[in-house]
Amino acid sequence: MPEEPADDREAVLARLDLTTPHSARVWNYFLGGKDNYAPDRDLGEQILHHFPEIVDAARADRAFLGRAVHHLVGEAGMRQFLDLGTGLPTADNTHEVAQRLAPEARIVYVDNDPLVLVHAQALLTSSPEGVTDYIDGDVHEPGPILERAGRTLDFDKPVALMLLGIMQFVNDDEEAYDIVDRLVAALPSGSHLALAHPTAEVHTEAMTAAVASWNEQGSSPMKLRSREQLLRFFRDLELLDPGVVSCSRWRADRPDIGEIADVTQFCGVGRKP
Repeated sequence: MPEEPADDREAVLARLDLTTPHSARVWNYFLGGKDNYAPDRDLGEQILHHFPEIVDAARADRAFLGRAVHHLVGEAGMRQFLDLGTGLPTADNTHEVAQRLAPEARIVYVDNDPLVLVHAQALLTSSPEGVTDYIDGDVHEPGPILERAGRTLDFDKPVALMLLGIMQFVNDDEEAYDIVDRLVAALPSGSHLALAHPTAEVHTEAMTAAVASWNEQGSSPMKLRSREQLLRFFRDLELLDPGVVSCSRWRADRPDIGEIADVTQFCGVGRKP
């Protein structure tokens, strides 16, 4: 992965706030990771006290990422990925799943958490045949992201756009839809969108309370959306079966998975015609 210039790195690290809970670090805590701090753990425990099932949603989201990337590489032939809202690296990140199947795959990660940047430089490595890059960028500004991603990705060839657990931080619906529309419009025919987003359609009362706690203390307010609202993100795409569903149910047909329960994270994958 290309090195971040020293002055840029210092400017990014200057933004690091360890006193306010951050979504990437709280999510890391739910997944059993160690890249979190006392404020993240305190808020995480508050949420878990009222809503322990959120751990299931976090795990289902990660499992969906793996199944989606496996499909996108193995069946859809994707060799390029633009992953916005990367989060803290854990096991089986997008590049690891993709490059196990296609070592030549090229992946660009995008996040605006300084701690993610620090870990990205250490952990988001690439296979010798492929490329992994990282952009310090804000989803509210898709233009600069696309410009920088174009240094690594070839936008004349299909790209898989990954938006897992990021669009809930764009609270205005029209702005959220416009951002996704702009990103998808920049991609050629045959590209795909994989999106995961929290909802209150499962465990409604507990999830609503959990988000209220987050919005009182977290770094960025979060908005829940219904399945109907999530379908709007795929308006101009061919939505793949089984449509927008609980992350636990998206092509989860392996016999080892066992009984499947709905979680508060919904997802879908669409193809650009």
